Amino acid sequence: MILESIFIISIAIFFDFTFGDPKNKYHPTAWIGGLIAKLTPFAINKNHVIEKLGGILVVTITLSIVILLLLMLNIGISLISIDIISLIVSIIIGGLLLKTTIAIRGMEKHAKAVLESLDHDNLDMARTNLSMIVKRNTKNLDKNHVISGVLESISENTVDGITGPLFYFALFGLPGAFLYRVINTADSMIGYKTDIFRNVGWFSATCDTILNYIPSRLTGLVMIISAAILQNNWKESYKIMIRDGKKTESSNAGYPMAALAGALGTKFEKINHYKLGNGEIILTQEHVTSALTMMKLTSILFFGIVTIPIIIILSQVGWWIHA
Repeated sequence: MILESIFIISIAIFFDFTFGDPKNKYHPTAWIGGLIAKLTPFAINKNHVIEKLGGILVVTITLSIVILLLLMLNIGISLISIDIISLIVSIIIGGLLLKTTIAIRGMEKHAKAVLESLDHDNLDMARTNLSMIVKRNTKNLDKNHVISGVLESISENTVDGITGPLFYFALFGLPGAFLYRVINTADSMIGYKTDIFRNVGWFSATCDTILNYIPSRLTGLVMIISAAILQNNWKESYKIMIRDGKKTESSNAGYPMAALAGALGTKFEKINHYKLGNGEIILTQEHVTSALTMMKLTSILFFGIVTIPIIIILSQVGWWIHA
């Protein structure tokens, strides 16, 4: 049902904007992360092939459990004999569950924690808070590079924490959104190219790259539209996205990052890795505020001009998997 799916997304976005994330003990993504953490030690092995197979099992076991629980929940709701009540329950529960796969307020909370530390001239605390949302070593970063890290994280999280789940919900309903969340969570935990995780995290990292290929590029384009609406430099945003989108080690993350750097007329830098944008790397907290506004608007626009059309088209051709 088209309207049911639209209502589910609307509820998810409304609850996220209004209330943010629940505590970890109530958060499905935290449970997913906990399960991955418990399974990962069993995948560690001196044999590289066995480690890769173990990494595949970590993801598939976690995903199978999550999908099974969703199917059981769907069956339970379908047992409600009164159709209108079943529909209402399905929409409300679907919206609440989808909300747990996105993190608009969560990203804003982490970004503002860094800014508050900088407000108090506590660079060490700012670095610590930044380390919660980026993979890089933050111990020796100066203020500009700390803010750059926040901005890069905002742009990348717009895909990982918002548009990615919405895109796969549009294609496959709640199972699609949670498939994305499981893969993305596993990648953030074990998808590192270190001696410990190189083999175990190979599968999750590869899947995450594949899943993000389309959402990252669509998000970059929607960011350009957001820049135009917010009277940022949308032409520069497009130019920098096309020019610098491929400069990052990740084949996907560079597109929303470059689009944001161009829109703000500044430069993002990860030391010894990449520089995105033409502007000066003299960043202020106002850049972060602007980026958060762009993230929120991009979320709403992505819902309107990407997610809804996909749902309508798939519904018309009979491919839509009921949420």
